[in-house]
Amino acid sequence: MRALAYADYQALRRDAEVIEADFFGDKVLRLEDGNFMKLFRRKRLISSAAFFPYANRFADNALKLKKRGVPCPNVLATYRVSGIARDVVHYQPLPGQTLRQLIADPTHFNNPALLEQFGRFVAHLHNLGVYFRSLHLGNVVLTPDNELGLIDIADMRSLRSPLRKNMCLRNFQHMRRYQNDHEWLFQEHGTIFFNSYNQHSVHDWDRDMLVDKLTLAD
Repeated sequence: MRALAYADYQALRRDAEVIEADFFGDKVLRLEDGNFMKLFRRKRLISSAAFFPYANRFADNALKLKKRGVPCPNVLATYRVSGIARDVVHYQPLPGQTLRQLIADPTHFNNPALLEQFGRFVAHLHNLGVYFRSLHLGNVVLTPDNELGLIDIADMRSLRSPLRKNMCLRNFQHMRRYQNDHEWLFQEHGTIFFNSYNQHSVHDWDRDMLVDKLTLAD
């Protein structure tokens, strides 16, 4: 990560479109050349982000995913902009549409092949030891090459062995938090998704038990 003067930051972000912002300011910018910048604010004075900034985590996770053959954004640089107290990751976006965007169209929502593909993909991530805490349909992209990949990857762990079953279950619970995601994943009582997941998982799952556990009311 290198220091970026505020004037240089302003020049880099000139004419950018604000994609996401909150009370504290900009969070995600689409630059004029089509690349993106994601800004990270340290929320607490004493935080792990002081030693391992989220911009660096994003870049490190991108490298780990690429080594595992998982499509993800291509990081161009990371910066610390002291003038606005932000760390920044500058990257080329992963081309394609998120699954959440796709299933807004009934044609894709009712496409079992897409659901089966997602089941294989999640099993593949778990088999690789990738624990992506923000695993939901808004962070999974279907690329023009018909591959699934990940975006917004700062919050991720990469283990040297497949995820334990309890970690897999926690990952599924994250996906249940979003109503449309849940409805798509659990259509036909989850049979399509979990049959595909089970066929490719290194673990031996009782599918009915798994579906019952994950479809319990909050």
